[in-house]
Amino acid sequence: MIRTTAVPRPVRIGTALLGVAGIATLAGCAGGATTGDAAPADTAAPAASSAPATTSGAAAGGSAASGTYKDGEYEATGQYATPESVETIDVTLTIAGDTVTAVKVTGDPQAAESKRYQGEFIGGIQSEVVGKKLDEISVSKVAGSSLTSGGFNKAVDSIKSEAKA
Repeated sequence: MIRTTAVPRPVRIGTALLGVAGIATLAGCAGGATTGDAAPADTAAPAASSAPATTSGAAAGGSAASGTYKDGEYEATGQYATPESVETIDVTLTIAGDTVTAVKVTGDPQAAESKRYQGEFIGGIQSEVVGKKLDEISVSKVAGSSLTSGGFNKAVDSIKSEAKA
């Protein structure tokens, strides 16, 4: 029989849980090239929901200039998880000829830190998406905010589904 000095089970479990919590917290702080969709914290957030907004007269005809997406204005809500809470943002995109011609993002921050990051994101998103093809839009970090991008990308995916020609 081999005799070893074992660490008590409650200590091992506590240490393991502490390690997992630390990794999850650090993953939420990751910046740079990671997208909001790749952050582990985002997996707990529900998918985006969408509702069509008033569309322009061109959309009433049923086809866009290039045929991929119907011209018009679309709105969707995207959710994302932060270490403190689950946050939502409302995204409104105006599409003409498969190109984004206008963007409006409205935040609903639950935490003080989220208010700051959503504000920075809203201030910088227009230059990232206006004038680009809808299929080319996927933001990872805008004006220092990386988690908000995950909610934005989920809303854009929902808008793409809604706007299909």
